Amino acid sequence: MTDTQIRPGVAGGTKGAAATRPGPLLALILGGQFMAVLDTSIVNVAVPTIRTDLHASGAALQLVIAGYTIAYAVLLITGARLGARYGYSRLFQLGLAAFTATSLACGLAPTTGWLIAFRLLQGAGAALMVPQVMSLVQRTFTGRARVRALGLYSAVLAGGMAVGQVLGGVLVSADLFGAGWRPVFLVNVPIGLALLAAGSRLLPALPGDRTRGFDVPGLVVLGAALGLLVVPLVLGRELGWPGWCWAMFAGSGLLAVLFLWVERRIAGRGGQPLIAGRVLAAAGLRPAAGALFMIMAAFAGFMFSFALHQQSGLGYSALRAGLYSAPVAVGFGVAGLHWHRLPGRLHGVLPVLAACLLVPGYLLLGVLLGGGARIGAGELVLTAVLGLVAGCAYSPLFARALGRVAPADAADASGVMVTVIQLGQVVGVALLGTVFLGEVDLPATPGGSGHALLVTLAVIAGALALAAAFAVRVRRVTGQDRPGG
Repeated sequence: MTDTQIRPGVAGGTKGAAATRPGPLLALILGGQFMAVLDTSIVNVAVPTIRTDLHASGAALQLVIAGYTIAYAVLLITGARLGARYGYSRLFQLGLAAFTATSLACGLAPTTGWLIAFRLLQGAGAALMVPQVMSLVQRTFTGRARVRALGLYSAVLAGGMAVGQVLGGVLVSADLFGAGWRPVFLVNVPIGLALLAAGSRLLPALPGDRTRGFDVPGLVVLGAALGLLVVPLVLGRELGWPGWCWAMFAGSGLLAVLFLWVERRIAGRGGQPLIAGRVLAAAGLRPAAGALFMIMAAFAGFMFSFALHQQSGLGYSALRAGLYSAPVAVGFGVAGLHWHRLPGRLHGVLPVLAACLLVPGYLLLGVLLGGGARIGAGELVLTAVLGLVAGCAYSPLFARALGRVAPADAADASGVMVTVIQLGQVVGVALLGTVFLGEVDLPATPGGSGHALLVTLAVIAGALALAAAFAVRVRRVTGQDRPGG
């Protein structure tokens, strides 16, 4: 089998284009993934314009950004189970269509309330589409081809963030037809329509398994637990942390315990829980999930606070802020593409070493910018290096965790891991956004904004120290063999 062959017996009997053109198939499904990631970052640089145009409060702005990933994170595991039951290709197309339609609705939203509602629906569409990407990769590629596909997947995660920051700045600064911030959503529409047309020709007709159960109690309890966690994180600071916020935090913890009990009870009766025990028992998956959560929370929180610091503290334009935010994401993507080219003996220790290096790296950036200094070439190089190092921590962990999952569990495992990653982004934006905004009132002076950024980066450094501890555990559990091999 060559690096670009599709797994025989999986795609066999499917549409000829999918069986003989794995490159276009991978481009198609990663294109859908790219759009979903794009919308986690493209809005960042449009925040000040949305605030002015729609007279949005700080909490509303956080909901515009985090509302998408709230729905995305809560429904990802459900999307994975629906894909396994009704067919990965069918759910990919359905999710892509919903994502495209709701992007149009976001771009036409007349008020902040409507924009938040459409962003939640857009996240739901992404949750139907995204789990099918990893499931299709796991079910159709093997060996080195799978490692390459996983590397491209990681690169797309960061590439979407980088392009989102820059494209958002370009579109907002251009003010096309006087539309202001609206093109940051409308840009998805032509891309989505093109991918839908290509999907009808390229996607393999992998049949779903209608015998797969659908764990409604588990879905309801998990969704409620995640919602009770994220909502007070988003709204608490601006509302002065009222008692109901703490009650929701407590309720989230109780529901998490209830979720574990419900899942064990369903499994004990011979049913099919939302998250199968054998998936969570896969070597290294749980500590890898902990490390990836911390890494993505740090990454997303940095992108959010760094964009706010540039525009509200330093007075940079949306375009300039987008361009200055791009190096860290580009570095992340480059690492995702090329980390596996490093000598194999380094693969086991790479996530641990990278996570450890990130701690002083972010602290150094905080010291350089904490006084409100302008961002120069040295700081941009440092952010690129930080992105590169973060990618060297993230990508091997991701490949190692999913590379050890049986193909039959690919849908459930991808749903779990992508949920963890997206929840990390939600918590990163919500919690680190709260830290940043809690230290400064917008619009801010350069010094005040710089101090807020310094405090935020210190918290990020602490999160990455925890990521390093989880990465050590992954190495102990899985050994030093090459991930994905």
